[in-house]
Amino acid sequence: MSALLEVSGISKSFDGFKAINNLSFSINAVELRAVIGPNGAGKTTFMDIVTGKTRPDAGEVLWGDGSKSLLKMNEAQIAREGIGRKFQRPTVFEDQSVADNLIMALKADRSPFAVLRWRPTAESGARVAELAAEVGLADQLPRLAGELSHGQKQWLEIGMLLAQEPRLLLVDEPAAGMTLAEREQTTTLLCRLAETRAVVVVEHDMDFVRRLNCRVTVLHQGSVLAEGSLDHVTRNPDVIDVYLGR
Repeated sequence: MSALLEVSGISKSFDGFKAINNLSFSINAVELRAVIGPNGAGKTTFMDIVTGKTRPDAGEVLWGDGSKSLLKMNEAQIAREGIGRKFQRPTVFEDQSVADNLIMALKADRSPFAVLRWRPTAESGARVAELAAEVGLADQLPRLAGELSHGQKQWLEIGMLLAQEPRLLLVDEPAAGMTLAEREQTTTLLCRLAETRAVVVVEHDMDFVRRLNCRVTVLHQGSVLAEGSLDHVTRNPDVIDVYLGR
């Protein structure tokens, strides 16, 4: 099976510091993957390159069946291709309702005339209800997003990304600041989403990664240090040295 995303030999330096160093790995079309590594390992820069925020100095990023180069696209084009990114801090419209946040995120014609003429339909209402149910917010639709708990805001943002019907979700430290119950619900949500698309979770919390029970890629100094199950990579002497500590 050909990869959905293939990162091949990418490198990126900032003022002489090599944030990414000949990084290569691939993500399948239907997969849950955790990316871990110490601070400065290149996790954020990797996501910045995939989403078009940063251009690498060398290498290639191929998408779909390998025929499309993400490096030839801008951020908006990459998003339209089906790559969604959730940052660590939830970015929702706090003075709008949960329903309105989801409505604004729906996949639609964004030209000025289309936006001015847009009116809610039975179809858009059904889609909003479906998205809210998918992320566990079905009973929160009328509430202002600003009133939600931290975990609920994270789920709302995931729902807003799902409204764009992404093929790949990049999720940055989703468990940070969550209660235990919220973390468990987030684990269930991410595992379910990965049944129909690719989900890449960048995370520091090893207990959360263990709950995801998925393939793990360990980055160090901008390269892949190890890959495999969490048990496999945490037994790797190099990973123990640079990340876990003896």
